[in-house]
Amino acid sequence: MLVATFCALGAAVLHAAWNLALKQGGDRYIAASLQFLFGGLIFLPVMLAAGPPGSEALAWLGVSTLIHVGYVTALTRAYHNGDFSMAYPLARGSGALLAALGGAVLLGDTVPFGGVLGTLIVGAGLLVLMQLGGTRAAYAWALATGVLIASYTLVDTQGSRASNGLGYAAAQGMTVGVALTAAGVANGKSRQLITAAARSWRRYAAAGTASMMAYGLVLIAVNHAPVGYVAVLRETSVILGPIGGWLLLHEGMGRRRAVAAAIVVAGMGVLVAFR
Repeated sequence: MLVATFCALGAAVLHAAWNLALKQGGDRYIAASLQFLFGGLIFLPVMLAAGPPGSEALAWLGVSTLIHVGYVTALTRAYHNGDFSMAYPLARGSGALLAALGGAVLLGDTVPFGGVLGTLIVGAGLLVLMQLGGTRAAYAWALATGVLIASYTLVDTQGSRASNGLGYAAAQGMTVGVALTAAGVANGKSRQLITAAARSWRRYAAAGTASMMAYGLVLIAVNHAPVGYVAVLRETSVILGPIGGWLLLHEGMGRRRAVAAAIVVAGMGVLVAFR
């Protein structure tokens, strides 16, 4: 259990860290593209060692890659239009809530009364968060990001079940990086991508590694503890976002947003406990 605890909390810190790095980047779409691309290349040996996804998972991988392109676009625009301490927990919290609802509706997961209570608590926390400053554009893009998080979560659940989880995750990092880079080239950002990669490749490699490691640590954790326990600890990143925005980016209302995010995490805990 101790291994799972450290791995899940480490994943939460790494996830918040690479998102914070993305918020601080210049052109955030280019930063996200290069983070995923470098992360995928660095973890290519992991995919080869674990084994690439089988043919049954390729369709899911393709759909997930397309969703991730939309996810990164929405996420970067949320960060452009709003504070990190608002956009990050709102996107992650709404994504987790919608994934739970989607699992019940689309995958047949049962939701007992405690699960309904947890869902209501998460929703209340998100509503409080939306009252603590922010533009309509920031809210819209953060919630759109949440919808896309829920979408790729459900797709990846099916994909990982049809393949081996570690190989699927490593392959996904690479396909998403290639797709984002290709979309950037199609939009006339070739020179910017090359310049940014040459100038700041260490930064993008570090952020990409953090992104891939965050998911890898979750996979390790679930082998040592129940999935629900890992999920709740993993989503403490929702609290770390407002704290990071408050302390590192000097955003206003960071403490209040952290409290609202804590309500979201508490709701997730109830939701998972009564699954």
